[in-house]
Amino acid sequence: MRGAPITGRLAAAALLAAAIALPFLVPAYYVQFATKVLIMGLLAMALNLVVGFGGLVSLCHAAFFGLAGYVLALAAPQYEAGSLWLTLPLAVAAAALAALAIGALSLRTRGVYFIMVTLAFGEMLFFLFHDTKIAGGSDGTFVYFKPEAMIGGLRLLDLEKPATFYWVVLAATLAGIALLAAIVRSPFGHALAAARVNERRARSLGFPIYRIRLTAFVVSGALAGVAGYFAAAQYGYVAPQMLGWHVSATVLVMVVLGGMRTVTGPLVGAALLMGLEEVLRAATEHWKLVEGIIIMIIVLTLSNGIRQLFEMAFGTATRLARRRPAEALPAREAGHA
Repeated sequence: MRGAPITGRLAAAALLAAAIALPFLVPAYYVQFATKVLIMGLLAMALNLVVGFGGLVSLCHAAFFGLAGYVLALAAPQYEAGSLWLTLPLAVAAAALAALAIGALSLRTRGVYFIMVTLAFGEMLFFLFHDTKIAGGSDGTFVYFKPEAMIGGLRLLDLEKPATFYWVVLAATLAGIALLAAIVRSPFGHALAAARVNERRARSLGFPIYRIRLTAFVVSGALAGVAGYFAAAQYGYVAPQMLGWHVSATVLVMVVLGGMRTVTGPLVGAALLMGLEEVLRAATEHWKLVEGIIIMIIVLTLSNGIRQLFEMAFGTATRLARRRPAEALPAREAGHA
């Protein structure tokens, strides 16, 4: 039983080494594609904190994603590169503040009402940029240059190079994974899971449910903002479609495919969905139909998403290591939360 976790760590180390070495092994096109996968994977992992660990299905995370991109477009000079040290914190702060405002109101509802309220708020932000002249209105606006990382006039990173930009996004994704893993394993994460499993019992133990969920929603929105910032920088373009509900729905599919209640599962789901689209688009003009059938088969046969394949490969010890924290939640942790 000890062999499985060791095997899993070795596999993770091998994947990390391959990810770092990727720009040396493949053409620039695939480096850019891998960057897109990491960006969408970060967005999916951010959403999963609320959906998988919190039990709250949100359809407004694309709004935080797109809002951060708009902040980059508006904060950067039109024909000059913006400062990474200035524009990134601004974008993340804007996404976090939007998540705080929307979460403060949405989290007063439950179930399908929460889904509808988050959808409504997301669409409000979509039409704010679509029906006004802010940053080009429905046509969107361009981000002509990627941000610069400068200190004292010295350029530390040249993000215009696909490899450098990829490594920066990879570092941001790894930081997001570390943050989410720390949150999930902390007493706060246990409290969030307890509220998902049995809200009444968690409330009777003294957990401030509303405050816990709001904090998770804000952290999730901030991470979605990080993903949106790098997406706008990579695409060089921001449009209202980035805030649309269909983006939130696509990311939700990534979460389900990868496996909920696991930190890195949504990243695997993003890689699977985007890789599947890339292959099918080149193979057939009816690729959406084929993609839908494949997704249905995966969902019906793997109830826990792609992570179920890893459990089959690495055995019972992996499942024990990933044991639900809420199942053995001690009452004394109520004070810590």
